[in-house]
Amino acid sequence: MPRRERRDGPPYRASHARETERDASGVRRRLEVDPESVERGLAGLVLTIIELLRQLMERQALRRVEQGGLSEEQIEKLGLTLMALEERMDELREEFGLEPEDLNIDLGPLGPLLPRD
Repeated sequence: MPRRERRDGPPYRASHARETERDASGVRRRLEVDPESVERGLAGLVLTIIELLRQLMERQALRRVEQGGLSEEQIEKLGLTLMALEERMDELREEFGLEPEDLNIDLGPLGPLLPRD
């Protein structure tokens, strides 16, 4: 493969994006990717973000209810909306074969992303 020199850094290969990884002995190896596990992983990431937002919305709604600034009708609507969202999240987790704990990313020393109930 022809190499082109870049003025601002190391040599660049035109086909770098298509190159496979090399193991310790220098032999090229392909990265085996299972489309189903990629889909499940991506779904888990997206659902984790949605679950985080859902929990934040729920906490904000409870604060608003406790402050007394909502009518009975607004409280009822809010409760039904949050219940429907939680139900839909359960359906999506089930569809992708995920458990609630699968959505809780471990942030190392910071602990889990989502609070444990």
